[in-house]
Amino acid sequence: MNIEQLLPIAKDAGAAILKIYNNPDQSKVVDYKADDSPLTLADQAANEVIVAALRKNFPEVHIISEEGKDIPYPVRKDWETFFLVDPLDGTKEFIKRNGQFTVNIALIENGKPTMGVVYTPVTDTMYFGDIHKGAFKQVGEEAVQPLQVNHKSTERVAVRSASHASPEEETVLKKYDVQDEISVGSSLKFCMVAEGKADLYYRHGPTMEWDTAAGQAVALAAGAKMYVGNTEEKEFTYNKESLLNSGFLVLGF
Repeated sequence: MNIEQLLPIAKDAGAAILKIYNNPDQSKVVDYKADDSPLTLADQAANEVIVAALRKNFPEVHIISEEGKDIPYPVRKDWETFFLVDPLDGTKEFIKRNGQFTVNIALIENGKPTMGVVYTPVTDTMYFGDIHKGAFKQVGEEAVQPLQVNHKSTERVAVRSASHASPEEETVLKKYDVQDEISVGSSLKFCMVAEGKADLYYRHGPTMEWDTAAGQAVALAAGAKMYVGNTEEKEFTYNKESLLNSGFLVLGF
């Protein structure tokens, strides 16, 4: 499998999202899940595009998607290789119409993300990474640019959520000599570390596995590390019995 094979799939999903995002009648765009979190029609449309393409091109590889997440642990616990998909990460950003939402496709091998694609449809910006080949960014039809973390030792920059924040973050940022911060939504926070625009990303609150996998793959391919909680003790892995993530720490140094 080649990371480039996943790029057109993400773009096609992005095109499906934009058809709905640009619908002048926004009252037809948002529905609600059973837990009252917003589910856009764009989530569903993008998921259909991605799952159909993955099944066609990689029929032997299992898929876990946010919109198809109810696979019992006894069924998936021995999966060594599978795709982990978030068809639209940043639903709140979608509803706010700030453009900071993404399509996310990751390949998980033996519990670790080895390939990932994070695509921003509004700006036609593609971040992608393969831990064996590196991380890259492409805007539209411009030349592909390699990405690498900063490795800064002082006066670091943290990236923080546009929609989520916690007091616990402050302690971690102080520990790592964070002097400045930027704010962005969705999995783009991982990409800011990969791109060197930020040096650290800490999330205290819970996420789901599909929220983090593609972004982590891009960050790791650019030279970052990702850990469970707020210490550098345990690497972050996937296909847990519960797909709910704990807090995590991404370091670009």
